[in-house]
Amino acid sequence: MSPAFQSVLDDWSPPVWLTSAIFLAALIYLRGWFAIRKTRPEQFSVWRLTAFMSALACLWIAIGSPLDAFADILLSAHMVEHLILMSLVPPLMLIGLPVVPMLRGLPLSIRKHIAGPLIRLRPLRGLVHCVTRPVVAWLSMNLAFLLWHIPSAYDFALEHEGWHDVEHLCFLSTSLLFWWCVLRPWPAGQHSHDWTILLYLVSADMVNTALSAFLAFCNRPVYPFYVHHPNPFQIAPLPDQVLGAVIMWVIGSLAFLIPAAAITFGFLQPTVNRTAYTRA
Repeated sequence: MSPAFQSVLDDWSPPVWLTSAIFLAALIYLRGWFAIRKTRPEQFSVWRLTAFMSALACLWIAIGSPLDAFADILLSAHMVEHLILMSLVPPLMLIGLPVVPMLRGLPLSIRKHIAGPLIRLRPLRGLVHCVTRPVVAWLSMNLAFLLWHIPSAYDFALEHEGWHDVEHLCFLSTSLLFWWCVLRPWPAGQHSHDWTILLYLVSADMVNTALSAFLAFCNRPVYPFYVHHPNPFQIAPLPDQVLGAVIMWVIGSLAFLIPAAAITFGFLQPTVNRTAYTRA
């Protein structure tokens, strides 16, 4: 192992509280999944369980593994971290239909005396209804994405670990709202999508593309932090920035465009079937 890699690993230590929280979430979901699977085996398949557990594993990789240490010194690693938090963890987590299994997995006393009354609070239900509206969710994620990439905010988060955690929380929470409107996990309302969902996804990709293109083609380091804190890999800030922009551009776009293509295919499928039936 190169001295540069070793120096980064030497500075990294496993986050005990985060690791414990992720492990606890996995146990609660698993307990609830087994309980609800008794009455809904087809809905809560092994695929749902695998998706949710994969989301938790990806969450730990993003902010609990040595990747987080590399993200402090390389913009490209930081972009990978952000992509995992915003484009991989939320869809996988929501595919696992987490709401009911997480509630069923809680001890009965907590479910009865804390979670139940909390869920029934009318102001809380109104807030949830508001933030899961597509316009609110789209604005929340994209504003968080853009504002945290303003150089002063970006550098401030890197220099203050607590605010770095807040940045990660903003990315994860707003992305969950964004993908909630796309996937609508049970028991959310299951009305079918219309063509506006394509505008929802493609316009988000345009925001990602605009920021990525700016970082790739501006011909100067945008974030002073990487200029003033040279990394042990001796990678110049500008090539590192271009690599990070390309990663964000290509993989980030795929995260929006693949679901958009799948939804489009779903829209066209009934038409194809009707046409084939008519011709037959």
